Amino acid sequence: MNLPLTLTMAAAAGLINIWLAIRIGQVRTSQKVSVGDGGNEFVIRRMRAQANFVEFTPFVLILIAGLEASGFAATWMWVVGVIYMIGRLAHGLGMDGGAFKLGRMIGTLTTLLTLLGLSGYAVYVASVLPVS
Repeated sequence: MNLPLTLTMAAAAGLINIWLAIRIGQVRTSQKVSVGDGGNEFVIRRMRAQANFVEFTPFVLILIAGLEASGFAATWMWVVGVIYMIGRLAHGLGMDGGAFKLGRMIGTLTTLLTLLGLSGYAVYVASVLPVS
């Protein structure tokens, strides 16, 4: 069974997670926080950006994989996956506040809409699949 959509989105998620981790390391170094968050708001924001990514992305990937494995992956799901990943990049940047704080809202909305849409589609697909 080939799952090119799932593999591509999982690879993108892995790279985004690395990027988020590097950003945490950079702010830890600049703020001189070696363990935990040190009560530093900037460190906390970066840590929460990565934690939020880790909280939502597995569900999106599982839904994509399930739909793809069931044979119901449509071309539009590639677009949804790419938009989701772009939204997660925007969220990570937006968590810093400042000039791009709108990115947090963009990322939150794309995340929730992606999860809602894929979940709804999965319920539909499950209802039309033959019971074995």
